[in-house]
Amino acid sequence: MKLYSPASINRFRNSFLFLIILIPLNGGSVLAQQRLSRHYPAGKDVRLELRNLSGTITVETWAKDEIRITADVESRKATFNPRQTETGGLVIDVVGDNRGRDIGDVNFKIQLPVRSSVDLETRSGQISVTNVQGELVRAHIWTSGDITLANINAVRVFATNTSGDIYFDGEFARGGTYEFKSGKGNITLRLPANCGFRLVATAPTKSIKMGPFWHDGMKTMGEGRRIIGDVGDGRSSVTVTDYQGTINFLRR
Repeated sequence: MKLYSPASINRFRNSFLFLIILIPLNGGSVLAQQRLSRHYPAGKDVRLELRNLSGTITVETWAKDEIRITADVESRKATFNPRQTETGGLVIDVVGDNRGRDIGDVNFKIQLPVRSSVDLETRSGQISVTNVQGELVRAHIWTSGDITLANINAVRVFATNTSGDIYFDGEFARGGTYEFKSGKGNITLRLPANCGFRLVATAPTKSIKMGPFWHDGMKTMGEGRRIIGDVGDGRSSVTVTDYQGTINFLRR
């Protein structure tokens, strides 16, 4: 059996204690994030504009006549100063407030009235919008990230990303305009059976899956790369473009 001298044992103890002290100090970097929460009065019909650099944006509705913003900020150097408009809207411009500085992710959770319009934009990250029934829903990701729009009933919807999936579950209003575009990712539209729209869909060859919404009156062009036609009464305009991915139509 190998015996250790008292000096060796003391050195071992000191090294062990040093490791114990280091672990919480290194792990404390996770706690460097700060959470900010702000409240703003709102009417029944408001407009929210948000320009983010990177991070997730989650928008949900609630029964209160106010907007609540919760933001998890990765860097303490990051700042954002929401500005209320004369019409009762709210503008959050993370890009402008930080003047192009690298501030890491800012993850937003926003709660607002159901009859709201939202205009959301980020350079990278995820965008999720649920239960919004206002005039406009716009979600734009400049680079990579998924877009999820669930239970949406808006007159105008625009969803665009460079890389990532787009998922829309909602209804098309009469006379409404709906545009979905992805550079690389799948686009899925989940619609009611009685949904009516005028469709222009473009994707790689045979990558457009109309499912139960297909009928013989639709026109196929370019070896299946484009489908044009009316579904139901064609009461709304729908444009879907996918450069590297599949377009899927599902029935609710």
